[in-house]
Amino acid sequence: MQRILSAHLPTRTGTTVRIAGWVHRRRLLKSVAFLIVRDATGLTQVVVTDPAVRAAVTALPEETVVEVVGTVTANGTAPAGVELTHPTVRPLGPPAVPPPFDLYRPALTATLPTQLDHAPVALRHPTRAAALRIAAAAVAGFRATLDTHDFVEVHTPKVVATSTESGANVFALDWFGRPAYLAQSPQFYKQLMVGVFERVYEVGPVFRAEPHDTVRHLAQYTSLDAELGFVDDHRDVMAVLRDTLAGMLAEVARRAGGAVATLGLTLPEVPAEIPAVHFTEALRIAGAPPDEPDLAPAHERTLGEWARATHGSDFLFVTGYPMAKRPFYTHPDPARPAYSNGFDLLFRGLELVTGGQRLHRHADYLAALAARGEPVEPYAGYVDAFRHGMPPHGGFAIGLERFVARLVGAANVREVTAFPRDLHRLTP
Repeated sequence: MQRILSAHLPTRTGTTVRIAGWVHRRRLLKSVAFLIVRDATGLTQVVVTDPAVRAAVTALPEETVVEVVGTVTANGTAPAGVELTHPTVRPLGPPAVPPPFDLYRPALTATLPTQLDHAPVALRHPTRAAALRIAAAAVAGFRATLDTHDFVEVHTPKVVATSTESGANVFALDWFGRPAYLAQSPQFYKQLMVGVFERVYEVGPVFRAEPHDTVRHLAQYTSLDAELGFVDDHRDVMAVLRDTLAGMLAEVARRAGGAVATLGLTLPEVPAEIPAVHFTEALRIAGAPPDEPDLAPAHERTLGEWARATHGSDFLFVTGYPMAKRPFYTHPDPARPAYSNGFDLLFRGLELVTGGQRLHRHADYLAALAARGEPVEPYAGYVDAFRHGMPPHGGFAIGLERFVARLVGAANVREVTAFPRDLHRLTP
């Protein structure tokens, strides 16, 4: 008999079916027992009245994997409006050792460190699993939207010979006796691939050895990167980013509607044109000194509140960051060279995306590196490509975990990360 998932049971009323999953909860009453079985699509209520079956159910701790054969019977109070009656129950493994928290409760009451220590079972909780389903749907939307915009998916190395961001916060490793590093981003490679396909994207891990121990930083996270050629300036990149975000949220609604409902979310609207302010104006709105070189988290929160109150938008572009705070490959604003043709996108008062126009002339790269006192040699393989003709181009990168955390209202990015890696955590 073919296994049926819980979500499909309402179409099988009156038939005998086989389900399988985990013992989510047992309620042992005087004359009847209720066994709740969890599978990937939801919960099934099993009604047990036979004394022998009841005795078997009594001996099955929560999280034991079982198979149940029974009759699908309508019951408006049961999950999905049906339940299984006249069941037989067969364990598919030994009795499970219960985890150190109750997965059947509406919310996990264990501390986040405890959940992370026991991630393989904590992730089974519907709320934790829902966040990961939303992440998967968001990635599917990212890919689908860029596919329709004629982008090509690429896969670039995660072990590199030099750091991407001209900084020291990289993870060093031994590559057959030579120094190498885990990639901070696919930045160099996605730019080079613009010379091949014009429009490219990548979904992959990036590594930052930054000693941050905050609720918004991870040492490894998933980056959703895109790069496109033949742009006029950074505003062309912002337009593609706007469409990408709208596509991601539409796919979350389509693919992960159940997860959205589980978490009680209202998905944000992406405006047809996301409001934008220049960095200098952003400082004024945030009440920051005019010579501030960057936005602090408190400034971002104030700007998020302003965007919501003034424009009714959960999203806000801040453009024209000072060149001094942008990587060397960033294109300056031709009208105001101290400022960049770059941007950040704030989502509900949190920096979500960094992007902008890049340099595309070989001579400009040599000048930019010289101005920062950087030698050319470590970047030779990258910079040399610009001698062979590259179009004006730009791109952006979205931090997946940060996006999902903000979307679901998680207080800590680790709540929406399956197995987070940070300053203190290398297992499980």
